[in-house]
Amino acid sequence: MGKRLDGRVAVVTGGASGIGLASVRRLATEGARVVVADVDPDAGRAAATEVDGLFVRTDVTSEDDVRALFHTTVDTYGSLDVAFNNAGISPPEDDSILTTGIEAWNRVQQVNLTSVYLCCKHAIEHMRSRRRGSVINTASFVAVMGAATSQISYTASKGGVLAMSRELGVQFAREGIRVNALCPGPVNTPLLRELFAADPERAARRLVHVPMGRFAEPEEIAAAVAFLASDDSSFMTASQFLVDGGISGAYVTPL
Repeated sequence: MGKRLDGRVAVVTGGASGIGLASVRRLATEGARVVVADVDPDAGRAAATEVDGLFVRTDVTSEDDVRALFHTTVDTYGSLDVAFNNAGISPPEDDSILTTGIEAWNRVQQVNLTSVYLCCKHAIEHMRSRRRGSVINTASFVAVMGAATSQISYTASKGGVLAMSRELGVQFAREGIRVNALCPGPVNTPLLRELFAADPERAARRLVHVPMGRFAEPEEIAAAVAFLASDDSSFMTASQFLVDGGISGAYVTPL
């Protein structure tokens, strides 16, 4: 059986760690040529080297950087088939609306939402010429749920990613370009571990609501990325693809 992404070119932002790194590895095993985009040059180069790919240092909040990322990808490999727009942050100063300052609000919106707008804009420009492509935007289960342990800007940014992905999926469907929002539940990544190490009570309050009783591993989310990138999901667009251990469907969880 052939690999699902043989001959295809994929860009992964935030590809040096967490879900991004796991996805870089999974897409490569599926046969894709992978471009790793990240602000960390050492970790980014290491990830690209591991999969015999290309590293492009990218600040995803800079339109010039994002434009250059996709131009470099097409100049190097000749096409762009998959854009996994995954870079994001969740800083501790993003908390309740009563305590979150405008600086923290703006920073999270820039990295989590504006960057996805920029990446979609410039990725789709290249995909339109070939009338095919899969765009996968990292949203979150918090885009469809509310929480008393709030991260107000993070939640709002992921809701924006979800709505934007839906609109783009509809707009470009007849041009052969699919756009879907991936909505992970809590994932065992450095970002989550750092957040919860600072507040174990917050971690415990969240874990109890996951029916499976654990956080996801990055590789489990990467498997969903590979599915959305491949023709196995060829009739899916404008969707919210929840990979959340059942958290969004739960009313009462097992003891």
